[in-house]
Amino acid sequence: MDITNVEEFIPVSKAKSRLLALIRELDEHQGAVALTRDGVPAAMLLSMDHFKGLMETIEILADSQSMRSLRRSLKQAQRGEWVSHEKVFGRASR
Repeated sequence: MDITNVEEFIPVSKAKSRLLALIRELDEHQGAVALTRDGVPAAMLLSMDHFKGLMETIEILADSQSMRSLRRSLKQAQRGEWVSHEKVFGRASR
């Protein structure tokens, strides 16, 4: 995760007293909060949905077959080689 996408940086000491509120905020907004120690990010607090999304991304990136397919698709898209919806799914899109 790019540290520039973190919505908030909170000292661990303040996070202790705000933990329930932070969890509620993260659950609503799917963001990330950096917990700092001596002004330096030491840990991240994420909503469960955000965490699951990150884990799914890691699984995809770790699957060499999926990554080969994705790279091939990206190269085809860069060359303008598109496949119609009908060819992929066998019927017209709605």
